[in-house]
Amino acid sequence: MDKDIKYIGLVGFHILIGILLYAIPPFRSPFYLAIISYFIFRIITAPNHKKTFEVLLACSYIIGGEAMFRMTSGGLFYEISKYLVVLFVLFGMFYKGISGKGYPYFFYLIALVPAVVVASVNLRYDLNFRTSIAFVLSGPVCLGASALFCYDKKISQQQILDVILYMSLPIVSMVTYLYFYTPSLKSILRGTDSNFATSGGFGPNQVATLLGLGMFAFTVRLFIKSPSLILKFINGFILAFISYRGIITFSRGGVFAAIIMIGAFLFLLYTKSAYQRKQQIIFTFIMFCMLGAATWIVSSTRTSGLIDKRYANQDELGRDKNDISTGRGELFLEELEGFLDNPFLGVGASGMKNLRLETEGVIITSHNEVSRLLSEHGMLGIFILSILIFKPLAYRTQHKKNLFFYAFLVFWFATINHSAMRLAAPGFVYALSLLNITNEKRVIHRKSIAKL
Repeated sequence: MDKDIKYIGLVGFHILIGILLYAIPPFRSPFYLAIISYFIFRIITAPNHKKTFEVLLACSYIIGGEAMFRMTSGGLFYEISKYLVVLFVLFGMFYKGISGKGYPYFFYLIALVPAVVVASVNLRYDLNFRTSIAFVLSGPVCLGASALFCYDKKISQQQILDVILYMSLPIVSMVTYLYFYTPSLKSILRGTDSNFATSGGFGPNQVATLLGLGMFAFTVRLFIKSPSLILKFINGFILAFISYRGIITFSRGGVFAAIIMIGAFLFLLYTKSAYQRKQQIIFTFIMFCMLGAATWIVSSTRTSGLIDKRYANQDELGRDKNDISTGRGELFLEELEGFLDNPFLGVGASGMKNLRLETEGVIITSHNEVSRLLSEHGMLGIFILSILIFKPLAYRTQHKKNLFFYAFLVFWFATINHSAMRLAAPGFVYALSLLNITNEKRVIHRKSIAKL
């Protein structure tokens, strides 16, 4: 009961943070600095056996709040979340070391270097070399560092649930901020394109991605951490509201990623549960489906049916759009062509952005990390993708206690295919699939000999 009260208090506190971030702009930067200081203090002062756990909590909170601090300009600079994740995992490596079995991720990081060398030769003078390289490589480096740290680290089932909770708390603050930022939809909806006004004035793709992550996190709470009716109601309401805000960004990628992620989690949860537990899961799933249907109906009503047309790939007049990928397919093909033209070392980091600037006169960045890796890294891109895909699958063959393994992997792969690695979230969540989840030790109470 005490844990439930503490949880409700944490959620309420983060709702209050969302209100303050909206109402008091000067509060934003000091709050972010306070968060950084707080987690550094926790990592440094934690006992040795809790260092890994504290690092994971710190990284989870930072990745969950990344879009919120970008949209409110609360962060010190745009890419700070990725650098903070790297900083925290370096703390973790210093205290807890790394597994020698994670050596493929060393090779992965080394394989990123040649693209920097190629870029130093090819990038135009009007593209800032440092910022261009940092933009495309900060995400992959964040993933590599996180994977090196997480590989085969042992944490309990309860601890991984706490990690998921910590990534969801700043999302609660963000969705609260979004509620106050866009109190009415009727005055801002004009079509079926992704909507900045419903995304806090920031990129709908990134906001929807993290709202999708929040949908997954509260689905986990609903199925695993809601023993009482009041907790089911609270978690169900938060899940519905986050889902609603994700849907009305009109950015489909984050919502689709969440649905696949949730499906992967529920499949493993059901197949690994005993008969009685399966009955509870079925009951909760029926409630979950009803909640989903109600959320969609509300979303459709509030958008006057425009959201139905968006997901049917139609414009506001109901006419079918030619390109369901909204231009991403063309970029994908261009990058594959870049790979075919430069198959060995690729065009270099930010090379395709440089090429588009020369040929089209505009800077267009990739939305697909797979095609970007191929075009900018050449054959090394294939090597990188092979490590990223097959190493966790190989690890899974011997460590099968992570209920969220496929969900984490799905989130990474789905996200990098519609939003590249603009956020720190896909890289760090990918690394969570490499954790070694252990069963909590049961306390055995023995009678003393004197009492026998």
